[in-house]
Amino acid sequence: MSVVTRVILDADNELRYPTIGELQGLQNYFSNSNERINISCILRDKQQDIIRLASKAVFQIHPEYIAPGGNAEGARKRSLCLRDYGWYLRLVSYGVLSGDKQFIETLGIIGVKEMYNSLGVPILGMVDSIECLKNASLEFLSDTQANCVIPYFNFIIKGMSN
Repeated sequence: MSVVTRVILDADNELRYPTIGELQGLQNYFSNSNERINISCILRDKQQDIIRLASKAVFQIHPEYIAPGGNAEGARKRSLCLRDYGWYLRLVSYGVLSGDKQFIETLGIIGVKEMYNSLGVPILGMVDSIECLKNASLEFLSDTQANCVIPYFNFIIKGMSN
């Protein structure tokens, strides 16, 4: 849900106009909307580079994943891992664009532990993968852009870690 939608729904549910604080929050959101769009474009355009850097880093941390019998052994299993990396990177870009973490929670965190556990995917490895995705993404972003993106990655990491 976007910041705008949240403000409108909250006000409507309480049968009131948006508060001064909510309107100031919207003003802040709109004041950096071009930057949010730029960040989303960078993440989209650099997706393959980000995933390549992140996968290299996570497989250095967990070489057992690509070893015989590992969760990412062989081209097929590895491509499934990389597909998930791309999915999480898209979720972060959705969060950046909407200015809200609810989208990430709904699509990317609820039930994810159960899914990965049922597939035999180590949660620690996924947490490390998201951390590596975050670090790889920061390679392509300015400090200001990084400050906008980091909370969304951290939200996923925290959600997977709990």
